Amino acid sequence: MKKAWRSILVHALLLFGAALTLTPLLWMVSASFMPTGGANTVPPPILPMHPTFAHYIDLFTRLHLARDFGNSLFITVTVTVISVVVNAMAGYAFAKLRFGARDQLFRVLMAALVIPSQVGMMPLFLMVKGLGLVNTPWGVMIPGLASIFGIFMIRQFALSIPDDLLDAARIDGASEFRIFWTIVLPVLKPILVTMATFSFLSAWNDFMWPLIVLSDDAKYTLPVALANLVGEHVQDTELMMAGSVLTVLPVLIVFLVMQRSYIQGVLMGSVKG
Repeated sequence: MKKAWRSILVHALLLFGAALTLTPLLWMVSASFMPTGGANTVPPPILPMHPTFAHYIDLFTRLHLARDFGNSLFITVTVTVISVVVNAMAGYAFAKLRFGARDQLFRVLMAALVIPSQVGMMPLFLMVKGLGLVNTPWGVMIPGLASIFGIFMIRQFALSIPDDLLDAARIDGASEFRIFWTIVLPVLKPILVTMATFSFLSAWNDFMWPLIVLSDDAKYTLPVALANLVGEHVQDTELMMAGSVLTVLPVLIVFLVMQRSYIQGVLMGSVKG
């Protein structure tokens, strides 16, 4: 009986926490369909009395948010694909390939994890400027194309691959690329999905670096474009909520689609690491 009450209490607390988390998100969606000024009444309504798509239409026509959405999508997908490939190759190399100063170089990378990203923004901007990539999508992508944390996660996962399996493939005449492509990548699939999800969320939600690098509003990403809208339409709560829905929706879809593989990769990584 005591266990049953304990289970009921735990589930009630979990439901309360879930409701507390979801309520602002659900109200954001609801407010985005309210007529102008509808969300500013006291008390604010929970559901729109007269739903309208006018704010979404304004975002994509009058305010050109479709262009900013496309910019974010291009940058995010490119960063995700390249970062997964680079991190996978680097993590595998640090785990299984033998080369001079491998362990020392890995320790240096691990030490760099304690440095806040904000500290490196100025020298990174100077490098991007020297390459002539300021105010370009590639200038925005550069910081996300490789990740020390991603290399670390994949290395820890790759350590579980038996050396005998790789040595046998080498004896059979397989090249290092073929070994990586046919043997290593299938084993790394769970952690690669996890890394892809991390990279997608990070690149999509990034605000500070695109704000620093980009100066042309035609090249803005979605978070930067929405921040600019706040200054012009700060009183238009419903329009801002519609823009927020457009920002949250893609990452929510990606997480829901990859949820099973994402959780599997995190759990397997924690066991193997």
